[in-house]
Amino acid sequence: MSESEHEDEHEEEHSTTIDRHMAAENPETARSVAQIKELRQSIDNVDTAIVSLLAERFKYTSRVGVVKAQAGFAPADYKREERQIARLHSIAEAAGLDPEIAEMYREFVVTEAKKRHKRIADAGGDPGVLDVFA
Repeated sequence: MSESEHEDEHEEEHSTTIDRHMAAENPETARSVAQIKELRQSIDNVDTAIVSLLAERFKYTSRVGVVKAQAGFAPADYKREERQIARLHSIAEAAGLDPEIAEMYREFVVTEAKKRHKRIADAGGDPGVLDVFA
């Protein structure tokens, strides 16, 4: 058995599927199912907000990319990155979040912004190069 098959089997051993009948037979189970459903809706709402905020963030970084391209600036700003690392670590700690998660977020958005800035610069400052839905 491969390692991934073993992992899948291990996950199945610890998965829980509760149908309506099981929940109806046990009020405590029914309460747990209802609570999980409510919490998952909250998670989905947060995911929607995060994706919407990322879209908004990238609109601003695209505008920065246009200005940088027009001014002939490099896509990267390492001093800003250093300040952002410290700032996001501080925000994460204040929020009770592992700063490593904030670092993963920062790495993602900075890497993506740099790619986008380079594409804009390569297109002569045209932000339309980022319009993947056109």
